[in-house]
Amino acid sequence: MLREELPKIVTETVPGPKAAAMIERRKNIVPDAIGCGYPVVIENGAGAMIEDVDGNVFLDWIGGVGVLNVGHAHPRLVEAVKAQSEKYFHGMFNIVTHEGYLTLAEKLAAVAPIKEDVKKVMFANSGAEADENAVKIAKGATKRPNIIVFSGAFHGRTMLTMTMTAKKAYAVGMGPFPDGVYRAQFPYLYRKPEHMTEGEYLEQCVKSVRDVFENCSPADYVAAIVMEPLQGEGGFIPAPIEFVKAVRQICDENGILLIADEVQTGFGRTGKLFASEYWKEEGCAPDIIATAKSIAGGVPLSAVIASREVMDAVPGGVIGGTYGGNALACAAGIEVLKVMEEEHLLERSNEIGEKAKAAFEAMKEKYEVVGDVRGLGAMIGVEFVTDKATKNPNPTFVKAFVQECAQHGLMVESAGIYGNVIRFLAPLVMTDAQLEAGLKIYDDAIAACMK
Repeated sequence: MLREELPKIVTETVPGPKAAAMIERRKNIVPDAIGCGYPVVIENGAGAMIEDVDGNVFLDWIGGVGVLNVGHAHPRLVEAVKAQSEKYFHGMFNIVTHEGYLTLAEKLAAVAPIKEDVKKVMFANSGAEADENAVKIAKGATKRPNIIVFSGAFHGRTMLTMTMTAKKAYAVGMGPFPDGVYRAQFPYLYRKPEHMTEGEYLEQCVKSVRDVFENCSPADYVAAIVMEPLQGEGGFIPAPIEFVKAVRQICDENGILLIADEVQTGFGRTGKLFASEYWKEEGCAPDIIATAKSIAGGVPLSAVIASREVMDAVPGGVIGGTYGGNALACAAGIEVLKVMEEEHLLERSNEIGEKAKAAFEAMKEKYEVVGDVRGLGAMIGVEFVTDKATKNPNPTFVKAFVQECAQHGLMVESAGIYGNVIRFLAPLVMTDAQLEAGLKIYDDAIAACMK
């Protein structure tokens, strides 16, 4: 049974012959700009495992880039989507009301850790759409034109979210970009200046937010500050809670809304249903949450959650869309929340995170190329360097490492502003045996690439 299997390569090379032929077909018909760095053509998926068209079995530590927290083809989601499909696929929510939208919205409003108690929810299709709608909602509520984002941020590939995203490799040749998006410094503690204490460095990062008011936009023109609780593409860098508190204070002083981009961090990835629960526990909850990825276990869906006051200040017609809150997606989303609770996946996230982090820390002690290990729950980044003294980024090593892991049945993905971080996004339904097998391949791959 695939769900319980361990990594197994049965072809002489990866990709095998069938996969190689299909990858060649892809080159001929799909734009190169979409990119694909993996020799894997999926035939079946179950739990944390993928079987390719040649019969090779891979342990998936990418999870659709954070989409599959409940795993591939969870049987309960399959049944929920099947049942909904027999009633109706779609009814545009601007036209007809359907219960799935309301039920999922009510469930998310009940658990989302935003600042206000009375909440409303809207649905869209992707993380970029959620972020863009969160910004529109903030602008509509505050009647202000500008936003502040951070270094290292990734928010999407629409025109606005490309502008919000820090790494401009995602936006080559796409300008001119929208006005009114200004950038402050996100705390990257591993790479803070050597002469600074951690406190001094955090003060500098907070000052960079206030500097936006002096150099770019007056505070009363800023609608929102958008921040990931733990940066994804930026390198799996957690936002220090003292920094979040300071940003929350700046927002409160100036009538600015704080948006938590929980596209990648949501739905159990960090050991909480939402990572901003850590913020709320410390008294600095966001005003708006944008979330997507694992919300519906692989069916396209995203959500924006905010207070009733904020949501109802948005002009009519500004938000909404054809597929937002699609009936099949909402059915999957409702079941995801049940699975998370009934299969205790928040607890499992912390268990997996503790075991994986301990193993990665041991590799850090063992190997000169492992510079830093960081994260929350089962969302962990390992940063690779040429050596610990200089901390010089080592993207060349990481590229080789990704391919070495794939050859032995483990799928991992890079991240980081220098392309030198490996992210851990394994499905939370992964078995202990699969985790141990993956960690062994990971460790062996570091040793092989060092040679």
